[in-house]
Formats: sequence, C-alpha cells, structure tokens
Amino acid sequence: MTRVAVVGHVEWVEFARVDHVPAPGEIVHALETWEEPAGGGAVAAVQLARLAGECLFLTALGDDELGHRAARELADLGVRVETVWRPEPQRRAFVHIDAAGERTITVIGERMGPHGGDALPWDELTQADAVYFTAGDVEAVRKARAARNLVATTRANEALVPAHVQLDVLVRSARDPGEQYVEIDPAPRFVAETDGALGGSLVEPDGGKTHWEPAPLPGPVVDAYGAGDSFAAGLTYGLATGLAPAEAVFRGAECGAAAMTSRGAFGG
Repeated sequence: MTRVAVVGHVEWVEFARVDHVPAPGEIVHALETWEEPAGGGAVAAVQLARLAGECLFLTALGDDELGHRAARELADLGVRVETVWRPEPQRRAFVHIDAAGERTITVIGERMGPHGGDALPWDELTQADAVYFTAGDVEAVRKARAARNLVATTRANEALVPAHVQLDVLVRSARDPGEQYVEIDPAPRFVAETDGALGGSLVEPDGGKTHWEPAPLPGPVVDAYGAGDSFAAGLTYGLATGLAPAEAVFRGAECGAAAMTSRGAFGG
C-alpha cells in the first residue's frame, strides 16, 4: 500500500454562492450556502485518502463544537484524523463563490497546526512514502522530513524557513500574492509554480524551468475552491508512487482540474 500523510490545518468554512463579490457598501444575496471542514490540510488529506485508500492527518483543532465536528466529518470522508485539541476556538473561514467560479476567502482566527512536541503518532511518518505539509511548528517540519518525500506549501514558510530541511517539492501559486517564494536553506529540490488555466512550471535550483500543460477539465467550472491543494495532493501521491516530479505534476494537474468542476472542498 502507498502510505501518505498530511501535517497541517483545518478551517471550518461557510460557503456562499453569489452572482458577484460585493463591492464596498453593497449587499448581495446568496444563491446557495453550505458549510464543511476545509482548509489546505483537510482538502489535501481527503484527496490523498481517495487516491491512496487511506491518509494519516496530523493536525490541531479547536476544542469546541466546530473542531469536534470537523474531526468527525473528515473521518466520515475516509481520513484517519489524529489531532491535538487546542483551547482556542476552531479557525473558520467565509468563502464567496462568484458566477465565474472564483473563490474569495475571509479567514477568522489563527492557523492551528500541530507541534512536534504534541502527543501524535509522529513515528509513523518514517514509514510514509510522501507527506504534504501545510501548517505546524519547526519541529513538526523536521519530523515530517522523515518521510521518503516531503512536499509543502509556501503558506507554511514561517516554519519551513527556520527548520532548515530540504523539501522535495515546494508548491506555490504564481498568481497568489500570498504565496511568494522566499529563500529556503537548503533550497527545495524543485518548486512547482501553478498558473491556473495556463498550467504551471517546475523550477530547479539552478533556475531551469519545465512547463506543464493544464489537464482538461472533466466538466464545466463549478468553483475554484481547493484546486491548489488538490493539485498538491495529486503531486504528493505521484511522488509516493515513485513518479519523478516532472511526471507527478501531471497527476496533480488532474486533481486540480477535478476540483475546479466540483462543489466546495470535496466534490471532485
């Protein structure tokens, strides 16, 4: 069995489908609403569980109603959730989905990730074929490095930079200003830069780039939420099965395309 894991965070997300995102002072009416556990760690964990048959998810959740509900619902989606409970309220988010399927996100609360000193089954990561890291402290990054492959998002830079471990692939959006590349020592073996409908580029430490084409959409666009982390999950799974990074990005592109044609975090 291919062994995969995620070390990361969860957000309890309320979605609202609208014709357009409201301008300052404007009131818009939601055409549809729903809520579910989501966020980068949760999205990737569910995608990996579907690809590999199971996925270990090391996380931290608020010890409140939403935190416990998130754990139950992720378990119902096939994820093995191992969590430490924090006294803070569960992190939440509100997402507008506009008529073009673009998502606009407002986050409420601090990102909660596991700490390397938390009582979690960290030793199991030594048997993992690949781990995707979205949140945690420096020691959590170092423990995640025990896996055969380690993939991470630039949104975890505050832990990645001081950890001083080499990533196999660092994933960032070429379009999102919140995912700018910052220097990490040692440098990642590869940086995967996604660029939406244009595909993306795999960048080597010497600056060499290999472009990949976008995967064809399996249906009409529904919403873009989770497409980036679905890409990262597909890439992580590809590495876990022995694909080279230049091949694994195509598995990621397929997962990202499926997410674009599905509702919310887990439809694709």
